[in-house]
Amino acid sequence: MKNNMRESNEIANHINKFIRVYCPSSKTSSEHTIKSYRLALTLYMDFLEEKKKITINQLSYDCFKAKTIDEWLIWLMNEKNCKPQSANVRFSSIKAFLRYLSIQDITLSYLSIAAASVKKRKAPKIKVKGMSKEGIKALLGTIDQSTKAGRRDLAMFILFYDIAARIDEILSLKIKNAHLNVPKPYVTITGKGNKHRSLGLNSKTVQCLEEFIDEYHGLRPNENDFLFYSKIKGRKKKMTQPAVTKRLKKWVVIANQLCPEVPINLNPHQIRHAAATHWLENGMNIGEIQYLLGHENIQTTMVYLEITVTQEASAMKEIMTEEEVEQPKLWKKDIQKLRDLCKN
Repeated sequence: MKNNMRESNEIANHINKFIRVYCPSSKTSSEHTIKSYRLALTLYMDFLEEKKKITINQLSYDCFKAKTIDEWLIWLMNEKNCKPQSANVRFSSIKAFLRYLSIQDITLSYLSIAAASVKKRKAPKIKVKGMSKEGIKALLGTIDQSTKAGRRDLAMFILFYDIAARIDEILSLKIKNAHLNVPKPYVTITGKGNKHRSLGLNSKTVQCLEEFIDEYHGLRPNENDFLFYSKIKGRKKKMTQPAVTKRLKKWVVIANQLCPEVPINLNPHQIRHAAATHWLENGMNIGEIQYLLGHENIQTTMVYLEITVTQEASAMKEIMTEEEVEQPKLWKKDIQKLRDLCKN
Protein backbone atom coordinates (compact mmCIF):
# COMPACT_ATOMS: atom_id res chain seq x y z
CA MET A 1 0.00 0.00 0.00
CA LYS A 2 2.85 2.39 0.83
CA ASN A 3 4.39 1.89 -2.61
CA ASN A 4 0.99 2.44 -4.25
CA MET A 5 0.48 5.66 -2.29
CA ARG A 6 3.92 6.84 -3.39
CA GLU A 7 3.11 6.23 -7.05
CA SER A 8 -0.32 7.80 -6.80
CA ASN A 9 1.19 10.92 -5.22
CA GLU A 10 3.88 11.04 -7.91
CA ILE A 11 1.33 10.75 -10.70
CA ALA A 12 -0.93 13.39 -9.12
CA ASN A 13 2.05 15.77 -8.90
CA HIS A 14 3.05 15.02 -12.49
CA ILE A 15 -0.49 15.78 -13.71
CA ASN A 16 -0.52 19.05 -11.78
CA LYS A 17 2.85 20.16 -13.16
CA PHE A 18 1.96 19.02 -16.69
CA ILE A 19 -1.21 21.13 -16.74
CA ARG A 20 -0.10 24.14 -14.71
CA VAL A 21 3.60 24.48 -15.54
CA TYR A 22 4.84 22.43 -18.49
CA CYS A 23 2.02 23.09 -20.96
CA PRO A 24 1.76 26.88 -20.47
CA SER A 25 5.53 27.42 -20.43
CA SER A 26 6.88 24.83 -22.87
CA LYS A 27 4.19 23.18 -24.95
CA THR A 28 1.40 25.62 -25.75
CA SER A 29 0.04 29.03 -24.82
CA SER A 30 -3.46 28.07 -25.93
CA GLU A 31 -5.94 28.01 -23.06
CA HIS A 32 -8.20 25.91 -25.27
CA THR A 33 -5.51 23.25 -25.73
CA ILE A 34 -4.65 23.18 -22.03
CA LYS A 35 -8.34 22.80 -21.23
CA SER A 36 -8.46 19.87 -23.67
CA TYR A 37 -5.53 18.17 -21.89
CA ARG A 38 -7.22 18.65 -18.53
CA LEU A 39 -10.49 17.22 -19.82
CA ALA A 40 -8.79 14.14 -21.32
CA LEU A 41 -6.98 13.36 -18.07
CA THR A 42 -10.20 13.89 -16.09
CA LEU A 43 -12.04 11.48 -18.39
CA TYR A 44 -9.23 8.97 -18.01
CA MET A 45 -9.48 9.15 -14.21
CA ASP A 46 -13.28 8.77 -14.47
CA PHE A 47 -12.81 5.65 -16.58
CA LEU A 48 -10.34 4.12 -14.13
CA GLU A 49 -12.68 4.73 -11.23
CA GLU A 50 -15.85 3.61 -13.00
CA LYS A 51 -14.59 0.58 -14.91
CA LYS A 52 -11.42 -0.45 -13.10
CA LYS A 53 -12.49 0.56 -9.59
CA ILE A 54 -9.23 2.47 -9.21
CA THR A 55 -9.50 5.72 -7.28
CA ILE A 56 -7.08 8.64 -7.52
CA ASN A 57 -5.37 7.38 -4.37
CA GLN A 58 -4.77 3.99 -5.96
CA LEU A 59 -3.15 5.19 -9.17
CA SER A 60 -0.05 3.45 -10.44
CA TYR A 61 1.98 3.72 -13.64
CA ASP A 62 0.46 0.41 -14.71
CA CYS A 63 -2.82 2.31 -15.14
CA PHE A 64 -1.36 3.82 -18.33
CA LYS A 65 -0.63 0.57 -20.14
CA ALA A 66 -1.55 0.38 -23.84
CA LYS A 67 -4.33 -2.14 -23.22
CA THR A 68 -5.98 0.15 -20.65
CA ILE A 69 -5.76 3.14 -22.97
CA ASP A 70 -7.40 1.16 -25.75
CA GLU A 71 -10.22 0.14 -23.41
CA TRP A 72 -10.61 3.78 -22.42
CA LEU A 73 -11.06 4.81 -26.06
CA ILE A 74 -13.77 2.18 -26.47
CA TRP A 75 -15.44 3.47 -23.30
CA LEU A 76 -15.32 7.05 -24.60
CA MET A 77 -17.13 6.11 -27.79
CA ASN A 78 -19.59 3.57 -26.41
CA GLU A 79 -20.53 5.12 -23.10
CA LYS A 80 -19.66 8.80 -23.45
CA ASN A 81 -20.94 9.07 -27.04
CA CYS A 82 -17.61 10.47 -28.15
CA LYS A 83 -17.17 10.74 -31.91
CA PRO A 84 -14.02 9.15 -33.38
CA GLN A 85 -12.46 12.57 -34.02
CA SER A 86 -13.05 13.64 -30.42
CA ALA A 87 -11.76 10.33 -29.06
CA ASN A 88 -8.57 10.77 -31.08
CA VAL A 89 -8.10 14.29 -29.69
CA ARG A 90 -8.44 12.92 -26.15
CA PHE A 91 -5.99 10.15 -27.04
CA SER A 92 -3.45 12.70 -28.28
CA SER A 93 -3.69 14.48 -24.92
CA ILE A 94 -2.92 11.28 -23.01
CA LYS A 95 0.05 10.60 -25.30
CA ALA A 96 1.31 14.14 -24.68
CA PHE A 97 1.14 13.52 -20.93
CA LEU A 98 3.01 10.21 -21.25
CA ARG A 99 5.72 11.90 -23.33
CA TYR A 100 6.01 14.44 -20.53
CA LEU A 101 6.43 11.58 -18.02
CA SER A 102 9.27 10.15 -20.11
CA ILE A 103 11.00 13.55 -19.96
CA GLN A 104 10.66 13.67 -16.18
CA ASP A 105 11.76 10.06 -15.67
CA ILE A 106 13.43 8.15 -18.48
CA THR A 107 12.49 4.83 -16.87
CA LEU A 108 8.86 5.66 -17.72
CA SER A 109 9.57 5.95 -21.45
CA TYR A 110 8.07 2.52 -21.98
CA LEU A 111 4.61 3.98 -21.33
CA SER A 112 4.90 6.52 -24.13
CA ILE A 113 6.36 3.94 -26.51
CA ALA A 114 3.57 1.47 -25.74
CA ALA A 115 0.87 4.14 -26.16
CA ALA A 116 2.17 4.83 -29.66
CA SER A 117 1.13 1.30 -30.61
CA VAL A 118 -2.52 1.98 -29.76
CA LYS A 119 -4.47 2.57 -32.95
CA LYS A 120 -6.48 5.73 -33.42
CA ARG A 121 -10.20 5.34 -33.93
CA LYS A 122 -11.25 5.28 -37.58
CA ALA A 123 -12.87 8.58 -38.38
CA PRO A 124 -14.34 9.94 -41.63
CA LYS A 125 -12.22 12.67 -43.12
CA ILE A 126 -13.87 16.05 -42.64
CA LYS A 127 -13.38 18.24 -45.66
CA VAL A 128 -13.04 21.95 -45.01
CA LYS A 129 -15.59 23.70 -47.19
CA GLY A 130 -13.93 26.24 -49.43
CA MET A 131 -14.80 29.89 -49.78
CA SER A 132 -14.28 32.00 -52.89
CA LYS A 133 -12.62 35.39 -53.08
CA GLU A 134 -16.04 36.83 -53.89
CA GLY A 135 -17.37 35.29 -50.69
CA ILE A 136 -14.58 36.88 -48.65
CA LYS A 137 -15.25 40.28 -50.24
CA ALA A 138 -18.96 39.94 -49.52
CA LEU A 139 -18.33 38.99 -45.90
CA LEU A 140 -15.92 41.84 -45.16
CA GLY A 141 -18.12 44.27 -47.09
CA THR A 142 -21.12 43.34 -44.97
CA ILE A 143 -19.57 44.33 -41.64
CA ASP A 144 -21.19 47.55 -40.41
CA GLN A 145 -18.45 50.11 -39.84
CA SER A 146 -20.80 52.71 -38.37
CA THR A 147 -20.60 51.00 -34.96
CA LYS A 148 -17.63 50.57 -32.65
CA ALA A 149 -18.14 46.82 -32.46
CA GLY A 150 -18.40 46.63 -36.24
CA ARG A 151 -15.13 48.46 -36.72
CA ARG A 152 -13.49 46.05 -34.26
CA ASP A 153 -14.94 43.08 -36.16
CA LEU A 154 -13.64 44.39 -39.49
CA ALA A 155 -10.12 44.81 -38.10
CA MET A 156 -10.25 41.32 -36.62
CA PHE A 157 -11.62 39.44 -39.62
CA ILE A 158 -9.51 41.27 -42.18
CA LEU A 159 -6.50 40.24 -40.07
CA PHE A 160 -7.80 36.65 -40.04
CA TYR A 161 -7.85 36.63 -43.82
CA ASP A 162 -4.62 38.57 -44.34
CA ILE A 163 -2.36 36.29 -42.30
CA ALA A 164 -4.42 33.05 -42.14
CA ALA A 165 -3.38 32.40 -38.56
CA ARG A 166 -5.16 30.01 -36.22
CA ILE A 167 -7.90 31.59 -34.12
CA ASP A 168 -6.04 31.21 -30.84
CA GLU A 169 -2.88 32.62 -32.40
CA ILE A 170 -4.77 35.79 -33.28
CA LEU A 171 -6.61 36.04 -29.97
CA SER A 172 -3.28 35.61 -28.15
CA LEU A 173 -1.79 38.64 -29.92
CA LYS A 174 -0.84 41.52 -27.69
CA ILE A 175 -0.24 45.14 -28.65
CA LYS A 176 3.52 44.57 -28.54
CA ASN A 177 3.19 41.85 -31.18
CA ALA A 178 1.78 44.27 -33.78
CA HIS A 179 4.61 46.16 -35.49
CA LEU A 180 2.76 48.73 -37.58
CA ASN A 181 5.07 51.76 -37.66
CA VAL A 182 7.88 50.12 -39.58
CA PRO A 183 8.71 50.08 -43.32
CA LYS A 184 7.25 46.58 -43.68
CA PRO A 185 4.51 46.15 -41.04
CA TYR A 186 4.08 42.70 -39.51
CA VAL A 187 2.77 40.80 -36.50
CA THR A 188 4.66 38.24 -34.44
CA ILE A 189 2.59 35.10 -33.92
CA THR A 190 3.18 32.46 -31.25
CA GLY A 191 2.10 29.14 -32.70
CA LYS A 192 2.03 25.52 -31.61
CA GLY A 193 4.93 24.50 -29.44
CA ASN A 194 5.51 28.19 -28.59
CA LYS A 195 7.20 28.66 -31.96
CA HIS A 196 7.24 32.20 -33.27
CA ARG A 197 6.78 33.41 -36.82
CA SER A 198 6.52 36.89 -38.34
CA LEU A 199 3.69 37.55 -40.81
CA GLY A 200 3.59 40.61 -43.05
CA LEU A 201 0.51 42.81 -43.31
CA ASN A 202 -1.00 44.55 -46.32
CA SER A 203 -1.77 48.27 -46.23
CA LYS A 204 -5.55 47.83 -45.78
CA THR A 205 -5.00 45.61 -42.74
CA VAL A 206 -2.51 48.06 -41.25
CA GLN A 207 -4.95 50.94 -41.67
CA CYS A 208 -7.79 49.01 -40.01
CA LEU A 209 -5.56 47.91 -37.13
CA GLU A 210 -4.22 51.42 -36.53
CA GLU A 211 -7.72 52.85 -36.39
CA PHE A 212 -8.90 49.98 -34.19
CA ILE A 213 -6.01 50.41 -31.72
CA ASP A 214 -6.59 54.16 -31.47
CA GLU A 215 -10.28 53.59 -30.76
CA TYR A 216 -10.03 50.58 -28.44
CA HIS A 217 -6.67 51.13 -26.75
CA GLY A 218 -6.17 54.91 -26.85
CA LEU A 219 -3.17 56.97 -27.85
CA ARG A 220 -0.92 55.30 -25.28
CA PRO A 221 -1.84 51.62 -25.40
CA ASN A 222 -0.43 49.17 -22.87
CA GLU A 223 1.87 46.92 -24.89
CA ASN A 224 0.93 43.91 -22.74
CA ASP A 225 -2.83 44.23 -23.37
CA PHE A 226 -4.45 41.71 -25.68
CA LEU A 227 -5.04 43.22 -29.11
CA PHE A 228 -8.62 41.89 -29.20
CA TYR A 229 -10.22 41.78 -25.79
CA SER A 230 -13.47 41.56 -23.90
CA LYS A 231 -14.04 43.78 -20.89
CA ILE A 232 -14.92 41.76 -17.80
CA LYS A 233 -15.45 43.68 -14.55
CA GLY A 234 -13.57 46.62 -16.04
CA ARG A 235 -10.54 44.54 -17.00
CA LYS A 236 -9.36 43.69 -20.51
CA LYS A 237 -9.46 39.92 -20.87
CA LYS A 238 -8.47 37.76 -23.82
CA MET A 239 -11.41 37.44 -26.20
CA THR A 240 -12.82 33.91 -26.28
CA GLN A 241 -13.26 31.75 -29.36
CA PRO A 242 -17.05 31.41 -28.83
CA ALA A 243 -17.29 35.21 -28.71
CA VAL A 244 -15.47 35.49 -32.05
CA THR A 245 -17.66 32.79 -33.62
CA LYS A 246 -20.77 34.61 -32.40
CA ARG A 247 -19.63 37.89 -33.97
CA LEU A 248 -18.75 36.13 -37.22
CA LYS A 249 -22.17 34.45 -37.33
CA LYS A 250 -23.84 37.86 -37.12
CA TRP A 251 -22.21 39.03 -40.36
CA VAL A 252 -22.37 35.66 -42.11
CA VAL A 253 -26.18 35.59 -41.91
CA ILE A 254 -26.35 38.95 -43.69
CA ALA A 255 -23.57 38.21 -46.19
CA ASN A 256 -25.09 34.86 -47.18
CA GLN A 257 -28.29 36.58 -48.29
CA LEU A 258 -26.27 38.83 -50.60
CA CYS A 259 -23.76 36.22 -51.74
CA PRO A 260 -24.54 32.47 -51.56
CA GLU A 261 -20.80 31.78 -51.76
CA VAL A 262 -20.58 32.75 -48.09
CA PRO A 263 -21.32 29.45 -46.25
CA ILE A 264 -24.12 29.96 -43.72
CA ASN A 265 -22.19 27.83 -41.19
CA LEU A 266 -18.86 29.60 -41.77
CA ASN A 267 -16.37 29.40 -38.90
CA PRO A 268 -13.06 31.24 -38.33
CA HIS A 269 -10.98 28.24 -39.43
CA GLN A 270 -12.59 28.36 -42.88
CA ILE A 271 -11.30 31.91 -43.31
CA ARG A 272 -7.77 30.60 -42.64
CA HIS A 273 -8.33 27.80 -45.15
CA ALA A 274 -9.74 30.22 -47.74
CA ALA A 275 -6.75 32.53 -47.43
CA ALA A 276 -4.28 29.65 -47.89
CA THR A 277 -6.22 28.38 -50.90
CA HIS A 278 -6.22 31.83 -52.47
CA TRP A 279 -2.46 32.14 -51.91
CA LEU A 280 -2.01 28.87 -53.80
CA GLU A 281 -4.30 30.06 -56.61
CA ASN A 282 -2.24 33.25 -56.87
CA GLY A 283 0.91 31.19 -57.42
CA MET A 284 2.50 31.43 -53.99
CA ASN A 285 5.30 28.94 -53.29
CA ILE A 286 4.07 25.96 -51.24
CA GLY A 287 7.04 26.35 -48.91
CA GLU A 288 6.02 29.92 -48.16
CA ILE A 289 2.47 28.78 -47.47
CA GLN A 290 3.80 26.13 -45.09
CA TYR A 291 5.66 28.80 -43.12
CA LEU A 292 2.76 31.24 -43.08
CA LEU A 293 0.34 28.58 -41.84
CA GLY A 294 2.78 27.46 -39.15
CA HIS A 295 2.83 23.82 -40.29
CA GLU A 296 5.77 21.80 -38.96
CA ASN A 297 5.64 19.38 -41.89
CA ILE A 298 5.18 20.39 -45.51
CA GLN A 299 3.08 17.27 -46.07
CA THR A 300 0.54 18.73 -43.64
CA THR A 301 0.24 21.74 -45.94
CA MET A 302 -0.21 19.43 -48.94
CA VAL A 303 -3.05 17.58 -47.23
CA TYR A 304 -4.56 20.79 -45.83
CA LEU A 305 -4.84 22.30 -49.28
CA GLU A 306 -5.87 18.98 -50.86
CA ILE A 307 -3.04 19.11 -53.37
CA THR A 308 -3.09 16.24 -55.86
CA VAL A 309 -0.06 14.04 -56.55
CA THR A 310 0.62 15.94 -59.77
CA GLN A 311 0.28 19.32 -58.09
CA GLU A 312 2.44 18.06 -55.25
CA ALA A 313 5.32 17.19 -57.58
CA SER A 314 5.01 20.54 -59.32
CA ALA A 315 4.88 22.41 -56.02
CA MET A 316 7.95 20.65 -54.69
CA LYS A 317 9.92 21.64 -57.79
CA GLU A 318 9.30 25.26 -56.89
CA ILE A 319 11.38 24.92 -53.73
CA MET A 320 14.07 22.59 -55.07
CA THR A 321 17.22 23.22 -57.05
CA GLU A 322 17.79 21.64 -60.47
CA GLU A 323 20.02 18.98 -58.92
CA GLU A 324 17.32 18.08 -56.40
CA VAL A 325 14.60 17.93 -59.05
CA GLU A 326 16.62 15.24 -60.82
CA GLN A 327 16.29 13.08 -57.70
CA PRO A 328 12.55 12.24 -57.55
CA LYS A 329 10.88 12.19 -54.13
CA LEU A 330 14.08 13.29 -52.43
CA TRP A 331 11.97 15.34 -50.04
CA LYS A 332 10.45 12.20 -48.58
CA LYS A 333 13.91 11.08 -47.47
CA ASP A 334 15.14 14.45 -46.29
CA ILE A 335 12.17 16.51 -45.15
CA GLN A 336 14.29 18.60 -42.80
CA LYS A 337 16.35 19.90 -45.69
CA LEU A 338 13.19 21.08 -47.40
CA ARG A 339 12.04 22.80 -44.24
CA ASP A 340 15.30 24.71 -44.21
CA LEU A 341 14.83 25.62 -47.86
CA CYS A 342 11.34 26.88 -47.11
CA LYS A 343 12.58 29.06 -44.26
CA ASN A 344 15.25 30.56 -46.48
